[in-house]
Amino acid sequence: MQKLPHQQKAYLYALLAVLFWSTISSAFKITLHYLHFEDLLFWSVVSGIVVLGIINGAGKKRVRFCSLSRKAWFSSALMGFVNPFLYYLVLIKAYQLLEAQVAGTLNYIWPLLLVWFSILFLGQKIQIRAVVAIFISFIGIIIIGTGGHPLSLKFSHPLGLLLVVSSAVLWAAYWILNMKDPREETGKILLNMLFGLFYLTIYFAVQGRWPVIPSTAGILGSVYIGIFEMGLTFVIWLKALNYSEDTAKVSNLIYLSPFLGLFWISHAVGENIHGYTLIGLTFIIGGILLQQWKKRAV
Repeated sequence: MQKLPHQQKAYLYALLAVLFWSTISSAFKITLHYLHFEDLLFWSVVSGIVVLGIINGAGKKRVRFCSLSRKAWFSSALMGFVNPFLYYLVLIKAYQLLEAQVAGTLNYIWPLLLVWFSILFLGQKIQIRAVVAIFISFIGIIIIGTGGHPLSLKFSHPLGLLLVVSSAVLWAAYWILNMKDPREETGKILLNMLFGLFYLTIYFAVQGRWPVIPSTAGILGSVYIGIFEMGLTFVIWLKALNYSEDTAKVSNLIYLSPFLGLFWISHAVGENIHGYTLIGLTFIIGGILLQQWKKRAV
C-alpha cells in the first residue's frame, strides 16, 4: 500500500483533531449534569496527566524531572496556574451558567486577543486590519451575548459572559507564555498539568473538602475530556503541524470546530441552535480569518 504524502497526513491529523475538539462543548455540558464544575476539572486533569504521561513516556524526548532547570520549573509553575487551573475553572463555570452553544462559541475569540497580547508583550506592530478584525468579531460577541438583539445592549447572562470572555483572555495569555518557552511540547504540557493538579489540590483543601468520587457517567465524561481536550488531541494537532508543508494550510481548519460543535450540541445536548448564534459565530470567525490573512500576506 502506497504511503500518503505528508501534506495529506497533515490534513487527516488536523481534521481528526478538529473532530475531537468539536465534541468538547457537548462533553462539558453533559458531564456537568453529573459533577460539580470543580470536581469535573479535577478528574479531567488527572485523566489528562495519565494520557500525557503515557504519550511522553513512549516518545523519544521524555521529560526528565531531575534534570530540569529552575527556569523550567518556574515556567511550568506559572503556566500550570494559568492552564489548566485558572483557565478551566473559569471556562467550566461559564459552561455551567450558559448554553453550550454560547460558551463554546464565545471562547473562540482568543486568537484575536492573542493578537493584541502580541502587540502589547511581544512588540508586534499594530495594524489597521487588526483593529477592523477586532471590531467585526466584537459585533459577533454582542449579537450572541444579547440573544440576537445587539442594539438593546442587554446581556442575557452577564456573569456567564464575563467568565467565558475571561477564559479566552486566560487562554491567549497562556499561549503568549507558551510561545516564549522552547521546551518539548508534550513534556512541557505534562509538567504544567502536574502543577495544575497541585493548585487544584490546594484549592480543594482551602474549601475544606475533597473531590467527589464520580458516578460512572461522571467519570466517563471526565476521562473523555481529559483525553480529548487536554491530552491526546493536542498531540494529534502537533503531528498535523509537523507534517504540513505550511502551518497555514492546516491551522485555519481549526475554525471548522465551532461550527461542527454546534451540530454535536444540537444532537447530543439537545439545545436548539439559535440563528443569532450562527450569525455571531460567523462574525467572530470572519474577524479572526481577516486578521490571519493579513498576517500571512505581510
